[in-house]
Amino acid sequence: MATIDGRPAQYQITLKNLREIMEHRGREGVSIVNEYGGVHEICKKLYTHPNDGLSGSKADIEHRRETFGSNTIPPKPPKSFLMLVWEALQDVTLIILEIAAIISLLLSFYQPADDDEPVLEEEEEHYSWIEGLAILVSVFVVVIVTAFNDYSKEKQFRGLQSRIEGEHKFSVIRGGDAVQINIGEIVVGDICQIKYGDLLPADGILIQSNDLKIDESSLTGESDHVKKSEVTDPMVLSGTHVMEGSGKMVVTAVGVNSQAGIIFTLLGAAVDEHEAAAKKKKKDSKKDKKLKDGDEITNNSHHPALKSQTTVDSITSDDGEEGKGNGGGGGGHGGKEKSVLQAKLTKLAIQIGYAGSTIAVLTVIILIIQFCIQTFVIEQKQWRNSYANNLVKHFIIGVTVLVVAVPEGLPLAVTLSLAYSVKKMMKDNNLVRHLDACETMGNATAICSDKTGTLTTNRMTVVQSYICEKLCKVTPKFSDIPRVVGEAVVEGISLNSAYTTCLMPGTNPGDPLQQVGNKTECALLGFVQGLGKSYQTIRDNHPEESFTRVYTFNSVRKSMSTVIPKPGGGYRVYCKGASEIVLKKCSFIYGQDGVLEKFTRDMQERLLHQVIEPMACDGLRTICIAFRDFVPGKAEINQVHVDGEPNWDDEENIVSNLTCLCVVGIEDPVRPEVPDAIRKCQRAGITVRMVTGDNINTARSIATKCGIIRPQDDFLILEGKEFNRRIRDSNGDIQQHLLDKVWPKLRVLARSSPTDKYNLVKGIIDSKVSDNREVVAVTGDGTNDGPALKKADVGFAMGIAGTDVAKEASDIILTDDNFSSIVKAVMWGRNVYDSIAKFLQFQLTVNVVAVIVAFIGACAVQDSPLKAVQMLWMNLIMDTLASLALATEMPTPDLLLRKPYGRTKPLISRTMMKNILGQAIYQLIIVFGLLFVGDRFLDIESGRGQPLNSEATQHFTIIFNVFVFMTLFNELNARKIHGQRNIFEGLFTNPIFYSIWIITLVSQIFIIQYGKVAFSTKALNIEQWLWSVFFGLGTLIWGQIVTTIPTRKMPKKMAWGRGEAEYTEAIRLGEERYDSMDNDKKPRAEKFAVWTKSTTV
Repeated sequence: MATIDGRPAQYQITLKNLREIMEHRGREGVSIVNEYGGVHEICKKLYTHPNDGLSGSKADIEHRRETFGSNTIPPKPPKSFLMLVWEALQDVTLIILEIAAIISLLLSFYQPADDDEPVLEEEEEHYSWIEGLAILVSVFVVVIVTAFNDYSKEKQFRGLQSRIEGEHKFSVIRGGDAVQINIGEIVVGDICQIKYGDLLPADGILIQSNDLKIDESSLTGESDHVKKSEVTDPMVLSGTHVMEGSGKMVVTAVGVNSQAGIIFTLLGAAVDEHEAAAKKKKKDSKKDKKLKDGDEITNNSHHPALKSQTTVDSITSDDGEEGKGNGGGGGGHGGKEKSVLQAKLTKLAIQIGYAGSTIAVLTVIILIIQFCIQTFVIEQKQWRNSYANNLVKHFIIGVTVLVVAVPEGLPLAVTLSLAYSVKKMMKDNNLVRHLDACETMGNATAICSDKTGTLTTNRMTVVQSYICEKLCKVTPKFSDIPRVVGEAVVEGISLNSAYTTCLMPGTNPGDPLQQVGNKTECALLGFVQGLGKSYQTIRDNHPEESFTRVYTFNSVRKSMSTVIPKPGGGYRVYCKGASEIVLKKCSFIYGQDGVLEKFTRDMQERLLHQVIEPMACDGLRTICIAFRDFVPGKAEINQVHVDGEPNWDDEENIVSNLTCLCVVGIEDPVRPEVPDAIRKCQRAGITVRMVTGDNINTARSIATKCGIIRPQDDFLILEGKEFNRRIRDSNGDIQQHLLDKVWPKLRVLARSSPTDKYNLVKGIIDSKVSDNREVVAVTGDGTNDGPALKKADVGFAMGIAGTDVAKEASDIILTDDNFSSIVKAVMWGRNVYDSIAKFLQFQLTVNVVAVIVAFIGACAVQDSPLKAVQMLWMNLIMDTLASLALATEMPTPDLLLRKPYGRTKPLISRTMMKNILGQAIYQLIIVFGLLFVGDRFLDIESGRGQPLNSEATQHFTIIFNVFVFMTLFNELNARKIHGQRNIFEGLFTNPIFYSIWIITLVSQIFIIQYGKVAFSTKALNIEQWLWSVFFGLGTLIWGQIVTTIPTRKMPKKMAWGRGEAEYTEAIRLGEERYDSMDNDKKPRAEKFAVWTKSTTV
């Protein structure tokens, strides 16, 4: 018989059996497990041990993977490059340009028979097809650039997604040791340790559990938490969240065989069917447009797929709940407001789109009317087929004006800026999950931060203890503590803490011990070791299976209790938790020399004022350890007599009349870099608030050390109870006007619950007290922080201490749990915002000038001085390069010296509008000067009034060249948007910028000298080149003059793109998550919708 790793290769239970078992719930689940002999028998059939787990040998793991599948769900294949090319070709404007260019191309080869006019000169006729071809080549270049950008973007984000997945590790037992492994490496038969806050990576059956409650809403849609235990409902499923308790399970299904995997598989098929059906319906609806029931046909058959979509959305992302919108591409109500930049860009897009479309239509109409009047009224000619060519040329000019009016480079600028920032932010310990969070962070006006681990190091140690009325500021000797008390303290700490929490040796000899699991519990275990005792020996004598009951820690209890059987019969309850909470439940205390005393109200008050408050004022977290005995025989004063088993569900009575063993003060030092980071935030106009579950004195002490509050400040420090009293009316309802009286001065919220945190965040976001509206960032690590993280404009989860639930709800994961990384996120966010504003300042100047030149040129000289191909070069190629140059500017510390923009400040400030209009005036004066008097001034042949298809002139070539040079030099001006004079500052720190600038310059020289007919240019001499450079340099001098004009005296209406975030579903941008980015984009419909929509990454 074949063997693997010393055991039979044939398992005694099949994949089919395991799938059948996992389809049952509740009592049915218990019955079917019992049919197979119970969970221990199932472990035997899978050749695994309930306590020691798998051996972990490579052969065994590989064999299990082959037999039962791997814990991965195959991703949807990425779009091919050709598919992305095809999508880029769907752009309406590009399609119009392609059609117009093809018609122009065909007409250039068409010689009408009825044309009795003299035939064009041979050379001109020979080259008349080149403009059409040049437009097609330009379109081809744009499409390839767009497709390549999308391709590299998708590749990068898939890499980021795999990085996010790679961060997800899980605790399994292999070879008797608890090890953290990547969730993709989990196999059937693994014994997993599950705890509060975990996102379960596979299906399994519980072997042992403590007070376990699971949120199964992602699978069932039911929001109530489901109690799980070996005797009531032992089935735990992948994709569900552990909301309370802990336990141990044997893995029975992974990957596509798990319950979440089965839904994914069904969804994949349903989505494909849905897409195919949607395409078919689209075709049918076109055919049957006139039929009355057409609407019914197109609106049916969506429901099954949509149901599947909903089910899986809630598994794959946090978007099923209130808050974040519908993760992928589509709209959907109840979503999070659009991001700050998103809202402003959407509004700006629509305004520019309307303006551009209007001017484009007017240009075509004016050109056609002028041509008709000139040809048929003044010259009184008859219609000839060759005139169709003229009309097509006019149409091409109109389309080109539209192309120029809409800044196609903007989606690229937004995408590049975000993608570049996201990549760089990873090095600064910010793992961005939602792209728009990156720029939203730049607008943040408030940060609500956790204390533990974010502002502090989260490396906790016991530095003070109060045992038997002795306060020690160093770890006492075990021999100095009365034996009965010392043994109870050691046992109480060792057993009444999660067994997943432990102290491991440092990686190198001499390194401090590694704290694994809950850091407060690690500090207590360190205290046990400091007393010279081994917590592991005590745990080995009391395995978790022997516990009678565990009341796990949660934000309501603020304590943890464990019930263990006593050797001589009866039970002992150990309790530990926040000192003021546990002491209220204590009726007895060990006094001097270990004498048991009644714990009176006076003694409680004295202990509070003389021990606990001074500890808290030193910034220490105070923990009380207590116990209670239930005995079958004669009970002592602090014991309870029981004949049978107490009612363990009556927690209030079980955990009462406790005997206090000791109070310890745990130090969690402030991170050394935090005070400076908070100072930077305050200088940058960001208010930092601390929201913590700790005692108010501890919170005040830490807040003072961090610099959140200073002794002389008139700020509020409230406890959760007082906060609630102030913000609620007589009926207990939260009122915004009451909240508005509290939050502006609030700096510390202590002893707060996750609900308090959520109410504070929601209240600040909804408040209209400040003019620019607040943009709030929140940090969180616990499962219950989920609602606040989702409600915040930007949610930061802790990468190390954070639970899976918190990470799922967040926008950015702090991989080092460090507050100073948030400051870096602010800097990068402001940089993104500024990069896009720089590009807009540059782009809109080009647009305004090009559109006016084309429009007035068309009206005044019946032809645009800038030819279609030239405008395409300027708009599509140069814009693409400019967006790349301006989007990759590195952030500077100066970004943290200004106030945040807030929610309603205009995207284009008065300073920017002054620069745009100032440069546009200069460039228009130069261009029109050259158009109307340049031929005489430079003594060259005039380009005005030239017939169709005539040879290019130096006159119009100089206009094109001067315009490009002015644009190139204005790109340098665009690097500064806040009125700074030194536009060269930091220029050489950005090699991308100056490389692109030089490449564009060289390309322009090549186009002018050698472009000839293809670009409608004629080579220039050295004098004409010098004039071009002179007018180009003039933009830099003119820029300095414009900067001198005081911005304050300009009307506020000049600021443009105010766009407060609305709940419209018009155009969503930057909202897709990495794991939903492969949703197919819908065909693009309107030109001005195109560039906002394509910003969706």
